[in-house]
Amino acid sequence: MLPFLRLLGQLKRVPRTGWVYRNVAKPESVSDHMYRMAVMALVTEDKSLNKDRCIRLALVHDMAECIVGDIAPADNISKEEKHRREEAAMRQLTQLLSEDLKKEIYELWEEYENQCTAEAKFVKQLDQCEMILQALEYEELENTPGRLQDFYDSTAGTAFVCVSFLWFPGCGFFFFPSGK
Repeated sequence: MLPFLRLLGQLKRVPRTGWVYRNVAKPESVSDHMYRMAVMALVTEDKSLNKDRCIRLALVHDMAECIVGDIAPADNISKEEKHRREEAAMRQLTQLLSEDLKKEIYELWEEYENQCTAEAKFVKQLDQCEMILQALEYEELENTPGRLQDFYDSTAGTAFVCVSFLWFPGCGFFFFPSGK
């Protein structure tokens, strides 16, 4: 267990690449991002979702980045190659766990990657929503409104879900295909 936790601890030191590329002064870590996503899942009022599963998906979805780093769209790595690297990393990471935990964590990661459940789709939207919220916070902290507009633009339809989640709690869960 200790080797798993030590390797996973690297996420506290892996900055979110998109913010680094945009010269944000103190970019959040992947761990910071995953934590707030898990809290967002915790406080959702959507009763149609399995909240505990959403929290677990949020905690697992970027675990591979402790090995492969945060691969951003600007890195020009194909989705297939990114998936291949992350899958290999998840296999390596989960080898450090008992058979039951290995299976549970790997299957949660696959569920998120395959977007095959309502919970996985919701957590994917939380991923985008957390990014929007973080961009807003950076713009406010740096007093640079609009500087990170491309992050908002990249969410293609998820912004409404984010607004609904943050400003109208309990309004329900909306699916918006993003085409991504």
